[in-house]
Amino acid sequence: MPAPQPLPEGFLFDLDGTLVDSVYQHVLAWHQALGEEDIHLAVWRIHRRIGMSGGLFTSILARETGIEPEPARLARILRRHHEIYVEHIDEVDPLPGAHDLLEALTAARVPWAIATSGRIETARPSLELLGVPLDRMVIVTRDQVRHAKPDPDLFLAAAERLGLPMHHATIVGDSVWDMLAAQRARGLGIGVLSGGYGEGELERAGAYRVFADPADILAHLDEIGGRR
Repeated sequence: MPAPQPLPEGFLFDLDGTLVDSVYQHVLAWHQALGEEDIHLAVWRIHRRIGMSGGLFTSILARETGIEPEPARLARILRRHHEIYVEHIDEVDPLPGAHDLLEALTAARVPWAIATSGRIETARPSLELLGVPLDRMVIVTRDQVRHAKPDPDLFLAAAERLGLPMHHATIVGDSVWDMLAAQRARGLGIGVLSGGYGEGELERAGAYRVFADPADILAHLDEIGGRR
């Protein structure tokens, strides 16, 4: 009888702050879009919400400002955030080691996917910077699931499309929202510091290891199961 084949190990990546250095462009785009609607929220407060779902962001916005935007106003804010972010896309670069990490996983035949809380129209420019072929890779965006982070839907959908059991998935993200979603999905969470959250914050949210950026992960890939 042939020996049973081992189950695959794989990686599920967040996008902004994890593979591309775009967190602060998103923060400033949100700040400007809100300001144009006469909604004033401190930049640092916006930064703490990057990576969570838009619905949760809206709830927190209402709680912290006392303003609950009606649907038409919220739609304008979302549209302006996208427009302003795209205007500054030339300021966004892949994070150090992002290309090499994805290429190393591909070469080792380790499955990987990207799961982002951004909608496809906002995520597309960042994916293009990475050179990720949208038609051939597993990319899950906010518009493809019912709930975004800290709910686990994005990572569960990505794992399902890879044919990857969640208990064999390593989830890489830069925010506490990623780590909370990883726990709820029953995957292992790895944090990166490249989005602005501290090591202790990521560990308290569930990260079992924390690295500086994708280059640091690549340098320690053999320690976290990045081989077949």
